[in-house]
Amino acid sequence: MACFERPQSDCDQMTFSVTFWGVRGSIACSGDAFARYGGNTACVEAQIGGTSFILDAGTGLMPLGRSMTGAEPAACHLLLSHAHWDHIGGFPFFAPCYDPRWRIHVHAGNMSANGGVRQVLMRQMSALYFPVPLSAMAADIRFADFDPGETLILGDGVTVRTAPLNHPGGCTGYRLEWRGKSLAYITDNEVRPGSDDPALAVMQDVDLVLFDAAYTEADEGRKGWSHSTWQDGVRLARVAGAKKLVLIHHDAAHDDAIMDRIEREAQDRWPHASAARESANIVL
Repeated sequence: MACFERPQSDCDQMTFSVTFWGVRGSIACSGDAFARYGGNTACVEAQIGGTSFILDAGTGLMPLGRSMTGAEPAACHLLLSHAHWDHIGGFPFFAPCYDPRWRIHVHAGNMSANGGVRQVLMRQMSALYFPVPLSAMAADIRFADFDPGETLILGDGVTVRTAPLNHPGGCTGYRLEWRGKSLAYITDNEVRPGSDDPALAVMQDVDLVLFDAAYTEADEGRKGWSHSTWQDGVRLARVAGAKKLVLIHHDAAHDDAIMDRIEREAQDRWPHASAARESANIVL
């Protein structure tokens, strides 16, 4: 999909709204068969009280950045789950990074052992992989590392709770809370059968949970591939008492017809479930 309009509700200083800019996992995809759900990789924007909190920096970060070029420059927060390509590949293309009027706070867990998030993103933009270095970014970019399980207080009354997830190299789940409203973001997490999943720590009684459902129980040979199924998402959302579930991180092989079937089956199991579509907006 091309760049979309920013939702009108995002301008409301009293609103907690969620917009999907990238809903795919592993690799971006394109073509008519993927037009309705979209083909960009992981990027979700939560507009909270007029401040943008961005969950992951997949290729969906590029159209999000384009939509922000006409906005009044301000500060935004980028919360990274981990550093696999489909979650950081859009960072070098994020337009506000090249605008000196912007202040961008980048937060990440699991990266301290690799030099920290600044070093991880700098290596992605080294000459071997990308022609423009991180030093060319003119914005005031501030990098912060934390350990999954910490609680972050990011200003504007927003509390961010974090949890470690089950993924190679580590991954972080997030819960954003503001004025009694809450959003949980659980991606790249393989649910262990018969165990209390760590994701439940940030899912309890949440208003909206976004959950990695790359696979289905019918997919053969996917055990140990470090992702979950829509069946896992429905089960954990119900156990946690979540009010609404949106499936994310769609497999690149799942075209619109397959996604329609997955959504229909998930809703038959639990009517509060749906599948994420690029450009869709939810106001909490």
